[in-house]
Amino acid sequence: MFDGFTAETLARIQFAFTVSFHIIFPAFSIGLASYLAVLNGLWLRTRDKTYLTLFTYWKKVFAVAFGMGVVSGIVMSYQFGTNWSVFSDKTGPVLGPLMAYEVLSAFFLEAGFLGIILFGRERVGDKLHMFATAMVAFGTLMSATWILSVNSWMQTPAGYGINELGQFVPEDWWQIVFNPSFPFRLTHMVLAAYLTTALVVGGVGGLHLLRNREDAPARRMFSMAMWMLVVVAPLQIFAGDMHGINTLEHQPAKVMAMEGHYDSHPHGAPLILFGIPNPEKKRIDYAIEIPHLSSMILKHHWDAPLDGLDTIPDDEEPPVAIVFWSFRVMVGLGFAMLGLGAWAAWRRYRGRLYDTPMLHRAAIVMGPMGFVAVLAGWITTEVGRQPFTVYGVLRTSDSLAPVAAPAIAASLIAFIVVYFFVFGAGTFYLLRMMNKAPATPQLGLRDGPIRTAGITPIAQTNPDAIPGK
Repeated sequence: MFDGFTAETLARIQFAFTVSFHIIFPAFSIGLASYLAVLNGLWLRTRDKTYLTLFTYWKKVFAVAFGMGVVSGIVMSYQFGTNWSVFSDKTGPVLGPLMAYEVLSAFFLEAGFLGIILFGRERVGDKLHMFATAMVAFGTLMSATWILSVNSWMQTPAGYGINELGQFVPEDWWQIVFNPSFPFRLTHMVLAAYLTTALVVGGVGGLHLLRNREDAPARRMFSMAMWMLVVVAPLQIFAGDMHGINTLEHQPAKVMAMEGHYDSHPHGAPLILFGIPNPEKKRIDYAIEIPHLSSMILKHHWDAPLDGLDTIPDDEEPPVAIVFWSFRVMVGLGFAMLGLGAWAAWRRYRGRLYDTPMLHRAAIVMGPMGFVAVLAGWITTEVGRQPFTVYGVLRTSDSLAPVAAPAIAASLIAFIVVYFFVFGAGTFYLLRMMNKAPATPQLGLRDGPIRTAGITPIAQTNPDAIPGK
């Protein structure tokens, strides 16, 4: 099945496969945890039972998504010691503590308070339950902060030295954590998580509005999701522009691949909307372009010069075709989100938000598009960094463990089979839960912890059977 692939290529495919499954769950749970905190706060403030119904509905979805994210993340971390042990050895003194901080300060916070969110409202009271909900939301954001710091350091390394063993060693932790691209990546990723959640919530709301436009919880969730799109989509486009300018400064080859600029443009670069990258002849065939617009976007000047890949050594060029198209998928979906939010705002203004079936169908279609955009953005980021694992310093070919290609191929096939069964079943279960109306009493997850010891609640016992009665 994988005959002719090198060990490096197979290891990269395996990591790409596992991270693609993993990233969609944290992207969803980051936004959903904050949404749960908002719903719980609004319930406590207004005592409107619609908010409590929505909180109960989405907390069960969150529990399943959170569990799937944890399982997929554990598998991914093992690959650092199997396929990428040289990378782990060289970067461990810098990246190891950051990943440990993520577990100690973020994951433990999420896991520690999750049980209270799911089962504790009647046991701890509203105030402590609200505190637990806020802590889980804060924990997901802290987790994103540490992981994005790790990834950003690999993109824009700073604050390190190299010892006699060839290992990266920390010299300034502030520069390591707050490396040049970190603020832009963190902002871009968190906003992407919020948009992903808003699209899922909006799609579910649109589905139930098509079935019953008088469904109060469906109306409320759809309205909240559309407000989120109206506010966050423009912010994401602005944040993406700032991120692109930062990337041009620190990773110019990635931007050249994103823009499809094989040649330098000393008098202003065009924005290539579409085309077919031709790596052999180093050009974009059938290009549809707007003159000078790339220079205007990246350098805010019509005639600003932009270098092309002709200034980059051939062995340091990223794979242009993959980066070129993944970037366009991400940007195109971003503007589609903006369009959906604008359409919803117009129908809200006309008082027709809940009785526009075409809008609700569009929301259903856009429901999974946040995940697609996140994956496209991740592909742009990671493939655009090639051929380096630590940009400009450590090459991917020098990061690989001494593992034979057949061994990696065997584990990759096992991953593919197991992942599609396990996560396919989990995704099917999530879709079944979201297919049920918000007011459904049971979505498949128990409202209390399982009593494995067979303890019977006191309220269900026969009073005459209690000693002393």
